[in-house]
Amino acid sequence: MKYVNLGKTGLKVSRLSLGTMTYGSRRWREWVLEEEESRPFIKLALELGINFFDTADVYSLGVSEEILGRSLKDFAQRDQVIIATKVFNKVGDGPNDRGLSRKHIFDSIDASLRRLQTDYVDLYQIHRWDYETPIEETLEALHDLVKSGKVRYIGASSMYAWQFAKALYTADKHGWTRFVSMQNHYNLVYREEEREVIPLSIAEGVGIIPWSPLARGLLVGNRQKQDYGDTLRAKTDEFAHELYYDDSDFQIVDRVVELAQKRGVKPAQIALAWLLHQPGVTAPIIGASKIEHLKDAVEAVNLVLSEEERKFLEEPYKPHPILGHR
Repeated sequence: MKYVNLGKTGLKVSRLSLGTMTYGSRRWREWVLEEEESRPFIKLALELGINFFDTADVYSLGVSEEILGRSLKDFAQRDQVIIATKVFNKVGDGPNDRGLSRKHIFDSIDASLRRLQTDYVDLYQIHRWDYETPIEETLEALHDLVKSGKVRYIGASSMYAWQFAKALYTADKHGWTRFVSMQNHYNLVYREEEREVIPLSIAEGVGIIPWSPLARGLLVGNRQKQDYGDTLRAKTDEFAHELYYDDSDFQIVDRVVELAQKRGVKPAQIALAWLLHQPGVTAPIIGASKIEHLKDAVEAVNLVLSEEERKFLEEPYKPHPILGHR
């Protein structure tokens, strides 16, 4: 495993982050793995050198955080792992059980810390932009969490470049803690982030930790446009159906498969290697529902693609509408 700084901070993170949306409760999503099935993935990730784990309060409505917290307590030393979680999405039926108000942020961090069984979160991220709360209120609340010691760094997730720029400017203006990372939607079949968000992030020294690096499994190369593929998640993941399955997406997948066969590796490894070559990318957030998926992903860290190979993969790309946030 290789380790790099998260943006311009001194925080060292593995070049891959293990995303834990897959681990939780089937009552939330039918493709989710329960705790007994999930723990081996977290244990193996640690053994393979991954020190960066990403979750969110909304994943299985807190059960994902609970599983991650118990697993890391059993398998690792707290000061040797980087725990990232998120706040914003609906986690209850009350009017304040969502969003980025000071109240919800303060309530949510305490609940997340309790579920994760830790005194602090290394990276606390806003899961989306809140159109109903002034960004000043959100940033000051996050700054206060950092000063309290409950949070070490703060990050953002998918939003428009003007929103991210406004947040960075506002933090600087008031002397508040600024975002050090951007968790955005970025992969071989969705590259709209290259237009504004990624150049902004690079210019501001913000680390990029893309979600859906394999396009919800599309880049593995086993999906069909007419039936969405064979797995339970592929067939039932409505969010993925909204994001992908354009004709040009499948043209890129065909090239990924072709290059993988030529190189003697897995298509997923080609797709991850391409992403790891991209400017500004710190650590793609990978999901794994099979042990071999995790092993393959770690091997991709050392897979080098030539400039010609990268151009071959990129050539069929066609512009997409903004996908992943509204």
